[in-house]
Amino acid sequence: MATAATGESVGELLLRAAALVPPAQYAVAALVVASAFLYRFLELHVLGDLLRGFRGGRVALTFHPDSQVYHRVASKCRSIHGRYLATPWLASPHLQTLFLGFWARSPSFTYRRQLYTVHDGGTIALDWLLASDCEVDGSYDRTVSNDDSTPIVIVVPGLTSDSTAAYVKHLVFSMASKGWNVVVGNHRGLGGISITSDCFYNGGWTEDIREVVNYLHQKYPKAPLFTVGASLGANILVKYLGEEGENTPVAGAASICSPWDLLVTSRFISRTLVQRCYDKALAIGLKGYAKLHQPVLARLANWEAITTSRSTREYDHHATCVVAKYETVDTFYRRCSSVNYIGTVSVPLLCISALDDPLCTREAIPWDECKANKNVVLATTPNGGHVAFFQGITAGRLWWVESVSEFLTALHDSPCMHQQKTQEHVVQSSLESSIDKGPYVNLLEDGMVAAVTNEDTNIHDSLVNQSETEHSDGTVDVEQNRVTKMLQDNCHSAITNTGSSEDNTTHSESCVRSQEQREELSTAKIHDAIAPVKKSMNQLIRSQGRSLWWLAYIAVVTSWPLLSILYGKKFRNSLLAKWLRS
Repeated sequence: MATAATGESVGELLLRAAALVPPAQYAVAALVVASAFLYRFLELHVLGDLLRGFRGGRVALTFHPDSQVYHRVASKCRSIHGRYLATPWLASPHLQTLFLGFWARSPSFTYRRQLYTVHDGGTIALDWLLASDCEVDGSYDRTVSNDDSTPIVIVVPGLTSDSTAAYVKHLVFSMASKGWNVVVGNHRGLGGISITSDCFYNGGWTEDIREVVNYLHQKYPKAPLFTVGASLGANILVKYLGEEGENTPVAGAASICSPWDLLVTSRFISRTLVQRCYDKALAIGLKGYAKLHQPVLARLANWEAITTSRSTREYDHHATCVVAKYETVDTFYRRCSSVNYIGTVSVPLLCISALDDPLCTREAIPWDECKANKNVVLATTPNGGHVAFFQGITAGRLWWVESVSEFLTALHDSPCMHQQKTQEHVVQSSLESSIDKGPYVNLLEDGMVAAVTNEDTNIHDSLVNQSETEHSDGTVDVEQNRVTKMLQDNCHSAITNTGSSEDNTTHSESCVRSQEQREELSTAKIHDAIAPVKKSMNQLIRSQGRSLWWLAYIAVVTSWPLLSILYGKKFRNSLLAKWLRS
């Protein structure tokens, strides 16, 4: 009734009431709403750290219960058994990731560059920082001797990153300061190096790291090799280790913020608005990399489509799949994901991932595969961002760098370092069949076929050991047979003692005897060489005679219908003609 009397509507009354509220209160309310939105949008965890008393989140470890890598190595690492507290003013995965890419401070030093040419003509820049470069007295050696036993760490950077990235320089300086030699294997086309072949690197390209590892192992055979990969470089590293298995010379490795499953990661960064921002930023970086090598890439792929790519998936469709010859983008992602290879890793491997990583989702982490492999230890933290993990008020340290340093140092001092599996090469005799190139088999008395064990190949090993001697430096010297050498010495002494007809006669007889002994020795060698073959043939004849007759019977029975069809009519006609004539 009062409203009708005054002639004002309900909306007008609400506006009059709102006008009575001071503007400062509206500002406070707007600030609260904006703060709540930003807190959720940026995934801040300041309140969580405050409620925990700024002790940080506990590091969760996943490993096999019987893992010697954990019990003898990882258990001695203090960092991964404690808590991780992010820098308070960087209490967000997005803030940490952005700060690492744009404003992070890194140690100041100068690399020594080495250009390495791979088998297909491509060029890789190897940037070195030696342990002697970090000595405070200023006296350092600029070379590494081939017999140096100082451990070497090979660093594999992430997507479009090189040796100048802040996180790479933090790791390189930390390991070099502890007395290790460190080398950064830059990807093709990065680090200021031009593309010198028609091959580009991608998330599953392991040929470059394979060649670099083998090259360093051959050049410095006494130096243990360790590898560390970050982001996409971690995916490449784990894939390489899984492909090589026991055959890699790498003694230990660490994987930092690996995407694990490229297909899952690709779908993750296209879900929400903030993830799509990261996707677009990565696409801009890839297009910048392509622009550096436009003359080569424009010849191999559709350059206009590459320049108009708005996401990493579009770039991979127009560039990566075309150059690397993958059918589809999903095929490329599936084949190049390191999650498919973690089960065959035979090297002690520390994997570190942050559960709030804005680029590599926790959904792709292979928890069960890591727990099933005794060589893998997985460490996950609630916070950390992507390859960031800043610590301290000034954000001057990276937590994962300290963790990797502790793990590799403990591994180097333990008996768990991986040793490359030595491949035994058996020298085959010329009398052996050149057709049978498969595994050796043994014919048992009951006619079954079994693989020959190491005990069965002792004959071949003894023959090889008699003729060759391998030294520690890798060279092989062929030894002369002692009997042959003695015969040659006798013949030589007989020749030098000639002076009369009797001496000549003695010399002739001695040479004849030497020749006969040499022939007897050759005959004995041939007999010894063919003895295993004759023995196997005798076993085959003795144990397989009945089986051979059965095979002949089966062959006749199975081929008789075909013969009756082809020659039956002609055979019947000939019999009928003979009967009529008779």
